Formats: sequence, C-alpha cells, structure tokens
Amino acid sequence: MERNEPLDEFDELKAFINLGDITVRTYQKSIIDSIKRNGNTLVVLPTGLGKTMIGIIIIAESLSKNKKGIFLAPTKPLAEQHYDNFKKIFNLNESELALIIGSVQKKKRSEIEKNAKVIVATPQTIANDLKDAVFSMDNVGVVIFDECHKAVGKYAYTYIANECNIRDIRILGLTASPGSKKERVNAIVESLNIKNIEARVTTDPDVAMYVKQKHLHNVFVDKTDTIKRIGNLMAPEAENTLRTLNKMGFLRFKRFDRIPKGILIDAGNQISRIKASNYRMGAMFSYVKLLNLSHAYELLTTEGIYPFLVYMRNMQNKENKSRGVESLLANKNIQNAVTEAEAALKRGEEHGKIIALIDIIIHYRKRSIIIFAQYRSTIKMIVEYLTNNDIPAKAFVGKKEGITQEMQKNIIQDFRNRVFDVLVASSIAEEGLDIPTVDAVIFYEPIPSEIRNIQRKGRTGRFKDGDIYILVARDTKDEVYTYISLQREKKMMDVVRKINTELAKKVKVPKGQSLLGAVK
Repeated sequence: MERNEPLDEFDELKAFINLGDITVRTYQKSIIDSIKRNGNTLVVLPTGLGKTMIGIIIIAESLSKNKKGIFLAPTKPLAEQHYDNFKKIFNLNESELALIIGSVQKKKRSEIEKNAKVIVATPQTIANDLKDAVFSMDNVGVVIFDECHKAVGKYAYTYIANECNIRDIRILGLTASPGSKKERVNAIVESLNIKNIEARVTTDPDVAMYVKQKHLHNVFVDKTDTIKRIGNLMAPEAENTLRTLNKMGFLRFKRFDRIPKGILIDAGNQISRIKASNYRMGAMFSYVKLLNLSHAYELLTTEGIYPFLVYMRNMQNKENKSRGVESLLANKNIQNAVTEAEAALKRGEEHGKIIALIDIIIHYRKRSIIIFAQYRSTIKMIVEYLTNNDIPAKAFVGKKEGITQEMQKNIIQDFRNRVFDVLVASSIAEEGLDIPTVDAVIFYEPIPSEIRNIQRKGRTGRFKDGDIYILVARDTKDEVYTYISLQREKKMMDVVRKINTELAKKVKVPKGQSLLGAVK
C-alpha cells in the first residue's frame, strides 16, 4: 500500500472505511473489479502485496449493499491482528465490528454475532456456532478465507464454505501459496466453489515496482569427520535392513538415505495391510528398524550430534519397545555410534551448520533474524549455542512444548521491542502469528513443502529488502529438498494458470470479456 491520495473509484465507500492516506494500487483495483464481476475468487498474491486490503474493500462493498462481511483467519493471534487493523479502517462502532474467537462464551457470541456488521473470527468458532444454530448467515454478503490453502479435507473452512454456497454468499479466498499439486489446488477451488482466479508473481509488470527484493543464499556445509564416522557406523545396518525389505518386495531403493519420507511411510502402511501374519510381522520388524535408522541418520547428518542423541535416548527410554527397536539398540555398531556421539558432544563438537549459522548472525549483529528449524531438540541446541556466543536469542515453539498463547504473545512482543535479536522458531512461526518483518530469515534445513517455503520466506522483505539463507548439508537429503522446493515453487503458478483456464471454459463468458486476463 502506497502512502498518497486514495483512488477516486472508492469514494463511495468512505461511509464505511477510512483509507486515509492509503492508496489502493492499480493491480489491487484490477483484482477487486474482477471479484465484483466474476464472483467467488481465489486471490494468489506474494506476501506483503496487500491481500488484506482487497478483502477490506470487498467487505465495504458488501456493507454498501446493507450486507454483513465475515473475515476468517486460521488462528486466534492472526484474527486478533486483523481485528486491531480493522478497528483503524472501518467506520463502525464497537458493537458493529466484532472479534469472535473460542475464548468468547457461546451465549455472548450469539448476541455479538447478531449485532455485528463485520465479524473477524477463527473458522472453528464460526463453524461450531453454525452447527449449533446460534449464528445465522442469512444477511451475510461475503465471507473471506485468509490463508485459504487450508480449505481442504475436514478443516473448518470447508464446512463454512459449504454453508456459503447453499446461501449463495460470495466467497473470497486469499493466499500466497495454494500449492504446486493440481489435485490440492483443485480441492481448494472445489471447496470454496471458486469461479475465478486472480494471481500475480513478483515479476509481473503491475506488481514488480512494489516488490522488495529477497536475496536468496544457499549455504553449503560439509559433514565433519566425526559425523562421517558416526554415520559410517550406522550405515551397514541400515543397508542390510533395506536389502531385506528389497527381497520382500518393498522399497526398491539402493540408498537408505535417499528414500523420501512419504514413500517410507507409505511402505509401512502397505506392510500393515498384509494378511499373512508371519510375513507381515517379518516385514514390519525390518521396516521399524529402517524407519528409526533412517530418521536417526538424517538427524545426525542434517541437524547435529545433539538432536541425534536426543532421538536415540528417547528410543532407549521407551518402556514398551517393538522387537525392531530392541534389535536396533542391541546392535554393537549402533551402540558404538551413540558412544562416539556422546564423546564428541563432550569435546564440544557439533554440526558444521552451527558454525555457519553463527557466522551469518554475527554479520547481522543487532538486526532482527528468524531461524526456522524442524525439531525441538535442534531449536534447543541453536538457542544454547547462540546464547553461549553472546547472541540474544529465544526459542519460539507451540502448545505441545508447554507454551501458551499468552507466552507466545509475550515472546513476540519482546522480539518486536528488540529485547533480543534472534527468534529460533518451529513451523508455528510460518503463518498465523503477528510476527514483525525481519532483516533475514535462516532455514536451518531446507524443506520440500512449497507452501511452507513461501510462508517462511514471507517473514522478510515486506517493507525493505531482506535476505534468506538456507543451510544445506552436502550429500544428504538437504540437497534433494533444496531442489524439490525450488521446482515446486516454480510449478505452483503453472498449476494455477491451468486451473483458471479450465474454470474459464466452464463459465459462460459474455462476448468481449475474458477471465483469462486475470492470471498473468
């Protein structure tokens, strides 16, 4: 959003929204016009290009027709963030603009929902109120689904969308990343009854001038000699177990450390469905060994010695161990690998990524950084190393780790106020939280999900140029995931374009008008 004079085209909405010195950009106006013309629309825009403002104006259009508007956000903190922003923009009194979240009592929600003209809510809360018949959507003109890539399966978005479709309520889906698989994007389109797609990439002429640069740096790290030695102790058992499964007709891979996790999990599901009990038990014995060995090896080679040891200790401490796990832990080479790892940790050795990480952060001294890591043990390790190197850092994890939303809010507030410089976060910080934009984002490891990649990268480069660093351990799954994520991000817009072409064929387009101009 530029800070100049508002566009004259929205003067008629001044009774409902106060744009002040916010300018509606040309591409935003084009998208808004398309929504008004074509109905239910999926808007795909890179992070920081004003998807929410488009939603605000569509709600104002609904208010101008004496209809209510609902804005759904997937988490309580994100709903609260939108609500605080809406209070500044909508010309509504306290009872006309409502925040509906689960912490508000149901009896009170019913009265609030009845009187409000604009409702900002979490989808679970609205879905529950609809099911309990304490909320009516009869006078709703539009429902906006923020982070609408979640509108698949049994998520509450799908139930609410169905209620909208029954009542012919306009739907607007907003996302930066719908996914690269045609089946998934089609599932979103079908769930939200989408008729039209408006999508932009950062290089499109009408948005390029507003895009801040995100400089991507892949930082390649070699395995240390110690990690190689520990890995070499584990590899023979993993290779033998894989060969056993090969002979039984499962997992036709030559290298155990190159089996994609999805395929490994599918193999387990396939084995569990075998009817011959002896054959099934034999296959499952080998499968459990390989599953645990593969994960332990990946932790060692891509995360570090400490995360590897935490995983092995957790296996050792389990009360009820499977035969496969007991066999794995009894193996002399595996025991030697654990002993070697414990000795290395006592000597102060760790993964080369830690050294690379500290070097990057020192370069950004006194500037804000988010580090994303997959595992709790890795997050704990990183925070400890940074603190020991006089770099103020805090862990940011979810409820499973005993962190309440109030505690999360306090950590984010301290981060915003620069009480500390580095936030070390799990996937919970990828979306759905009011986290300030930062100078740099660091991926401790690459991830294959294009949706999560885009969400992570979106934490920087919003209002000024930002840097993205991805730490890649050579000759590991890191290299595979780096390639996969890049390809999936490129594929995403191709999939969106194809689906929009298919939508255009289904819709009867008035002469001289085209839906295809929407996707650049």
